[in-house]
Amino acid sequence: MRKMLIFILLLAFLACQKKENAATLPVYNQANFTPLWLSKKEMETDTIHRIADFSFQNQLGETVTNAQLDGKIYVANFIFTICPSICPKMQDNLDLVQKTFATDPSVLLVSHTVMPWVDSVAQLKSYGQKRNIDPKKWQLLTGDAGKIYDLARKSYFAEEEIGYAKDSTEFLHTEHVLLIDGKRRLRGVYNGTLPLEIERLIEDIKVLKRE
Repeated sequence: MRKMLIFILLLAFLACQKKENAATLPVYNQANFTPLWLSKKEMETDTIHRIADFSFQNQLGETVTNAQLDGKIYVANFIFTICPSICPKMQDNLDLVQKTFATDPSVLLVSHTVMPWVDSVAQLKSYGQKRNIDPKKWQLLTGDAGKIYDLARKSYFAEEEIGYAKDSTEFLHTEHVLLIDGKRRLRGVYNGTLPLEIERLIEDIKVLKRE
């Protein structure tokens, strides 16, 4: 009986240790978005999927690279300014994220256009002004279509598995919103058209800030 009690206490101790050492949010290494719950030590390995290097222009004509986002928590999505359907819903919903973390410099938003041949710097600037987007908090990025599409599908898994093998000749349109941590790791995926999902995103950002 005593040995059994010791064994149960040992299991409980190990479970508590595992919970204490585990990351508070999962990571996503594959385009099927299977969540991986890893220890803090495992989170530092080179096997974790990370967003690739990029360099684009924002709505102010400034060059923005992911190096400037290192150390920041950011929310990413993919839009085009003349989109009549899911993009306006996503941007309206993400405005709540902008407002919630308006004074928090550690949290940013990044919207990549999937129609850069339409969405010039000037077009993005006008779009941002109409939607009260703060360029210090929320980057609207444009650039080479091939590079944007490759980044979207291979780094952000923007269309999950169905989009991974596509190229820039196949139009990208997705309601996915991605949560990226300060080390370029994918930590959450959400439906940007649903207010409840945005509320979940905001709570996950708060959790991530405490990691």
